[in-house]
Formats: sequence, structure tokens, C-alpha cells
Amino acid sequence: MSEQQSNAARVREINDSIRYTMWSVFRLADVLGDGPGSADRDAEGAEVEELFTELGEGGVVVRGVYDVAGLRADADLMVWWHAEDSESLQQAYHRFRRTSFGRRLDPVWSQLALHRPAEFNKSHVPAFLDEEAPKRHVCVYPFVRSYEWYLLPDDERRTMLKEHGMQARPYPDVRANTVASFALGDYEWMLAFEADELHRIVDLMRDLRASGARRHVREEVPFYTGALTPVAELVQRLP
Repeated sequence: MSEQQSNAARVREINDSIRYTMWSVFRLADVLGDGPGSADRDAEGAEVEELFTELGEGGVVVRGVYDVAGLRADADLMVWWHAEDSESLQQAYHRFRRTSFGRRLDPVWSQLALHRPAEFNKSHVPAFLDEEAPKRHVCVYPFVRSYEWYLLPDDERRTMLKEHGMQARPYPDVRANTVASFALGDYEWMLAFEADELHRIVDLMRDLRASGARRHVREEVPFYTGALTPVAELVQRLP
């Protein structure tokens, strides 16, 4: 089997699968503190690491924990996870919140989505499903298309999406994860851009503003952007 045939088979396998993903954002409501009477940061971090290992053995993959503090005034961390079914992600969410560290956190925002084959380019699959390692930075946001978008002729939408894709070509190091969230919350789509250099995501997002498809976006907030951080290290950083 040639490399091209192997890649095509891999894409078909991904598109035939059902895989849910979720981004969950939290803020620290109860500080860990320092000195006498403060939290055992090592123990709390280790408990979460142990949980993530157990989740992985059960089919829930934690792609990363991200430090979003400072980029948002209302949030401190984001967890990105994925699994074969939504119930597994909900259970993982509950178990995380029941850890000593999780009890210190208040939920800020969470959104579930799943991979569905791209309408016009079946080879466009999310990086997290294509066995790509997570990058150092991620930018996550939802979006909702215009009411007219889904009523446009296929050729017109195809042309705009092709233009959109061409504008992203100078950024091969920025990996895209576009997944459907219809009926799973308030949005139609979720998008997570990953890159090792944060400025590359900034430049890509700016350039994509000049695409025709941009006219057909009526909502695309909130944004959550942060750096991939081991959870034990994050527990040490927080107040």
C-alpha cells in the first residue's frame, strides 16, 4: 500500500468514527495559599495526574491542560479531553471536580462537540484525531454561521471555503481542529487552533478575516487561549 493509499485509509477511518471532544474552563475560587495551613500542592497535583492516567486507561484522553490566566480575567485553566461517547466525558468532568484541586474550582464555560466529515473536503480532519501531538499553545472558540449560509448554493459555499483554506496555507505549523456542536450547546461549530508559537495563531486569525466566508459568521465568542501546562506545574503556579 502506497503512502497516499495509507493516508486515504486513515482519513476514511477517522471519518467513519464517532469521537466526542470537550473543552472545560475553570477559575480558581479557593486559593491554595502558602505557609502554615495552606494546601498540599504536591498531593493535589498528583491526585489529578493519577485521575488523568485512570481516565486514559478507560478511553478518555486528556489532550492537555492549558494555563489561560491573564489572557482572561475570568478564568485560570482549561482542560481539553476526548472520548468515544459523551457520557464518558461527563463522568470525567464530574470526577475531576471531585478531586481536592477540582473542588477549589468554579466552572466558567464548557462545550462538547464531535467530529463529522467535512462537507467539501473529506481529507480535512481534526489534528487531535490524526495522531498529532498537542502543540504548546491553543486558541479555542465557537462560531455560528449566518442564517443564509446553509441556503446558499453548494458551489458558492465550496468556493468560499476553498478561499478560506488557501488563506491558511502559509501557516502549516498551525493545526486546525474543527468539530460540530449542533444541539450540544449554543453554537454550531467549535474550532481549536494549535501552534508552538502563539504569534502564528494571531497572524493566521488576522489573515482569515479577509475571507468571503467571514461575512457568514454571526457569532464567534468567547475565545480561550492558553499554554499547554502539566497539571502538577499549574497547581504550583496558582495563588
